[in-house]
Amino acid sequence: MIGSEKKGAGEVYNQPKILTAGMVVPFILVTLLFPLWGFANDITNPLVRAFKDIFLITNAQSTLVQFAFYLGYGMMAIPAAIFIRNYSYKAGILLGLALYAIGAALFIPASLYREFTFFLLALWILTCGLALLETTANPYILSMGHPDTGTRRLNLAQAFNPVGSLTGIYVASAFILSQLEVEKFRQAEKAANPEYAAMLPSVVNGKLTEALNQFSSANPAAFQAMQTADLATVRGPYVVIAAVVAMLFLMFLFSKLPNTMKHDHPLTRKELKETFGRLLHNQHYLEGVVTQAFYVGAQIMCWTFIIHYGMIVIGMTAAQAQEYNLIATTIFVSGRFICTFLLGYIKPGLLLCILAIGGVFCMLGTIFLGAIAGFYSLIAVSGCMSLMFPTIYGIALKGMGDDASLASAGLIMAIVGGAFLPPLQGMLIDGGPIIGTIPSVKTSFFLPLISFVVIAIYGYRTLRLKQTKVYEDKTAK
Repeated sequence: MIGSEKKGAGEVYNQPKILTAGMVVPFILVTLLFPLWGFANDITNPLVRAFKDIFLITNAQSTLVQFAFYLGYGMMAIPAAIFIRNYSYKAGILLGLALYAIGAALFIPASLYREFTFFLLALWILTCGLALLETTANPYILSMGHPDTGTRRLNLAQAFNPVGSLTGIYVASAFILSQLEVEKFRQAEKAANPEYAAMLPSVVNGKLTEALNQFSSANPAAFQAMQTADLATVRGPYVVIAAVVAMLFLMFLFSKLPNTMKHDHPLTRKELKETFGRLLHNQHYLEGVVTQAFYVGAQIMCWTFIIHYGMIVIGMTAAQAQEYNLIATTIFVSGRFICTFLLGYIKPGLLLCILAIGGVFCMLGTIFLGAIAGFYSLIAVSGCMSLMFPTIYGIALKGMGDDASLASAGLIMAIVGGAFLPPLQGMLIDGGPIIGTIPSVKTSFFLPLISFVVIAIYGYRTLRLKQTKVYEDKTAK
């Protein structure tokens, strides 16, 4: 039996291995998938700001990018779990990769037609693929060893997710934001109006947006040419990632992966009903789903609106602000590896609670400290967030057995929090100041602050609740 084993009278235990020898290669193969959604996430976040200027829409309207992106998770997660349960983890990976590649490739017709809604559709299809990949990869990694090391194993795999994030941020900064014609227009306007240097960045941002709107009305043909060029710039990286994902599809198609599911038959309607019944009566799991929704919303808000914060509060260009997103993600990556190590000594719930409280203080700094100090607080919160997704995931799924594939769907579906919370933050920014003269982009971070409070409560409740084997006994019957 793989597990803790008592030796002698000294209560000394052997810790289960994170991975056995036979699972190393499959673990590496599946871990290759984790950077894919990190890349998609972080190359898409800057599109919120880019599309705002390219299509001349409001902050709230531009966050429909995030709504479409994360709606795919909400709609596809449960069908994905049923598909995986009826077939296999490998089948889920292949279908997920296919949808990912198709969605990315659809940026070609979307850019040619210059329709914002076409981009939203492409992103939705892409994230239906991501929902399949995440619904598959996370429980698959958990199943590749002893349940007691599942959270550590998932944190290790998730540690490579930010590699994709860093790549996405770099590509967005170097090949999208810095190359946009609309950004060159803004800089030309600043150069033509030296008096802007003495104004608040938020005031200058408003004047530049007004100038862009006037330009589109006075010179529609020139603006359309600018729009066409910028959409071609946006399209490029998505075409490349579509090709990369297509190659990964072929690699997995011809790879042998172990079947770690215990069942040997498709999921019947009766079993589906019984499984959902057990999940709906598992309070700790349901709390995990709600907490995951708030976490994902907080992460997307902090990483999406760091660009708005840099531009409106400090006066940076979009590309300059995006470079700080790179720093934030580097902190996130480092934190993920550090937290994976700390989980060998600190209970997951305790560490989750501590870091969530740290997130609350970072958000208070973002809102109430001065421009630069507040900006640094916003960047620092990435260190607190590094542990959260896989830890909430691992805690909520512990002891689920074969129910993990469907239970995983609920936690992946919770990613839909990224669809609903960012538009709310966009509305707060559009609504203007609500606390004195503090810019609305700063006070809008009350939303992620509330999210971190919810996460802290879940971490605390995890410590309070006893991890009984009631659920495991039920699923074993």
